[in-house]
Amino acid sequence: MARTKRGNVARKKRKKILAQTKGFRGGLSKLIRPAKQALLHALSNQYRDRRKRKIQFRQLWIGRIKAGLRSHNLSYSIFIGKLNQSSIQINRKMLAELAVHNPETFEAVVMEANA
Repeated sequence: MARTKRGNVARKKRKKILAQTKGFRGGLSKLIRPAKQALLHALSNQYRDRRKRKIQFRQLWIGRIKAGLRSHNLSYSIFIGKLNQSSIQINRKMLAELAVHNPETFEAVVMEANA
């Protein structure tokens, strides 16, 4: 059986790992074994945090809406219930934007939901 030489394949594989870990601190971007482990952890964290980001943004929007409702003496849950009853379909992201950057419009939405 003929001998196979894997030098180029192995080197390419290692260079690919080191390219992906560029910017990591210390040996994690220079040495193959620690770089490989760091890359595995980084990729799993990345996958998890893409999903976490959606939860965190929703929490942020709800917090901003709550802050905007404090001046109207309304709780968040009652406000969302009234929005659904009055069939006003504005998502939480837009409500939070209104509460922070355009309080007059947000107040109009609150009054419309109460009516």
